Amino acid sequence: MNADTLIPLIFGRLTLEALPHEPIVLATMVVVVLGGAALVGALTYFKLWGYLWKEWFTTVDHKKIGIMYMILGLIMFVRGFADAIMMRLQQAMAFGGSEGYLNAHHYDQIFTAHGVIMIFFVAMPLVTGIMNYVVPLQIGARDVSFPFLNNFSFWMTTAGAVIVMASLFVGEFARTGWLAYPPLSGIGYSPGVGVDYYIWALQIAGVGTTLSGINLIATIVKMRAPGMGMMKMPVFTWTSLCTNVLIVASFPVLTAVLALLTLDRYVGTNFFTNDFGGNPMMYVNLIWIWGHPEVYILILPAFGVFSEVASTFSGKRLFGYTSMVYATVVITILSYLVWLHHFFTMGSGASVNSFFGITTMIISIPTGAKIFNWLFTMYRGRIKFELPMMYTVAFMLIFVIGGMTGVMLAIPPADFVLHNSLFLIAHFHNVIIGGVVFGMFAGIAYWWPKAFGFKLDPFWGKASFWFWVVGFLFAFMPLYVLGFMGVTRRMRVFDDPSWHIWFIIAAFGA
Repeated sequence: MNADTLIPLIFGRLTLEALPHEPIVLATMVVVVLGGAALVGALTYFKLWGYLWKEWFTTVDHKKIGIMYMILGLIMFVRGFADAIMMRLQQAMAFGGSEGYLNAHHYDQIFTAHGVIMIFFVAMPLVTGIMNYVVPLQIGARDVSFPFLNNFSFWMTTAGAVIVMASLFVGEFARTGWLAYPPLSGIGYSPGVGVDYYIWALQIAGVGTTLSGINLIATIVKMRAPGMGMMKMPVFTWTSLCTNVLIVASFPVLTAVLALLTLDRYVGTNFFTNDFGGNPMMYVNLIWIWGHPEVYILILPAFGVFSEVASTFSGKRLFGYTSMVYATVVITILSYLVWLHHFFTMGSGASVNSFFGITTMIISIPTGAKIFNWLFTMYRGRIKFELPMMYTVAFMLIFVIGGMTGVMLAIPPADFVLHNSLFLIAHFHNVIIGGVVFGMFAGIAYWWPKAFGFKLDPFWGKASFWFWVVGFLFAFMPLYVLGFMGVTRRMRVFDDPSWHIWFIIAAFGA
């Protein structure tokens, strides 16, 4: 393959054909371009570029970098949520012979983009931002170990987000699902530029995340205040340490597996093909060896937030600090022994499936222990139901449901029935929204006065809380029912009229 063919493959084949032709995408692109132009105009008119450049864009202050991470996460949240609304509307409309308003080509791009954006560019920036802001303050450090590297990590993550956003308009996004399994992501089934954009966005953002992880580990290990031993660290700092150990151990695997996929696509190697000795199953193995620790990378900092909040708003010390720390460390280690439960159905054999089924059930034990720690912290405390505490209580109720359905899916025979159904989608969102999203919202409300010097309005906070909790229950509980009815995930059109009402309820919830 010569340079003339390699360069367009890497940078995308930018011709007029690459611009969107579908009305929805075209309209969105126009709105984004006009909005961006208006923002640039406003910043220029009020002469804010110099201030932003000096005070924010080039800052090495961990607090400002943490805030920028949070802003990036919240901006991308709007984009990822728009995808979710579009999918729910499509599924509610596509009954009784109707094809809905999204064609299959566009729908596949939307559900891929939704997963990629929500995990990599919403959850990861929110988690990294809150760790960046809080950890140095909790351990009495002036800043992180490598302040310039911290800024660099943020802009790498932002660059990945920009590539994702651009690829939704220029060319097209991948139509492979958020983990881009081969052979679907191979050059044969995805000859367009969508998967290339996906790979570059994740590689660039992944490098930023890995460097950030190294930075925070070095900070926690080497920069604690004199006299602060490991077992005197706040629980949030402990969960952050374990999270960043997972990041440094697992993100290089993602980098490597995407590099191999790149070689398959660009150079014609056969790592993940069905012929010439390749094996698509190896891709699935490698992506989940990264992907399952990733789930704990997201949830552990949220556990740390809930520990701080439960203690503060109960007016008591956290119950069982030592057991909380050990549970966090055990989860960190066990998260590497459960990845295969993501593909029980791929024929690994009974002995392999049973080992991973058992380890998956075991990892629920330290998680359950944490729930009891928080409950005992609240027991006989003077509980103040302020917004962070409301999110904590809602988390405990919703997360326990998600945990129980997770243990159900850990049983291989049950997983064979439910794996490719909407039941799994309901379980995943149950733990990610009930755990990670509620945790980040609790953290934002809890540490907001520390960051900005004033408290957020409690009325709007509580209104937002009730919309989230009620909306979540309406949006995802029907999917458990549909999963038991055998409704396959990733579908855009349905024919059984008995399913319709459940999809309407889910769309209302969203």
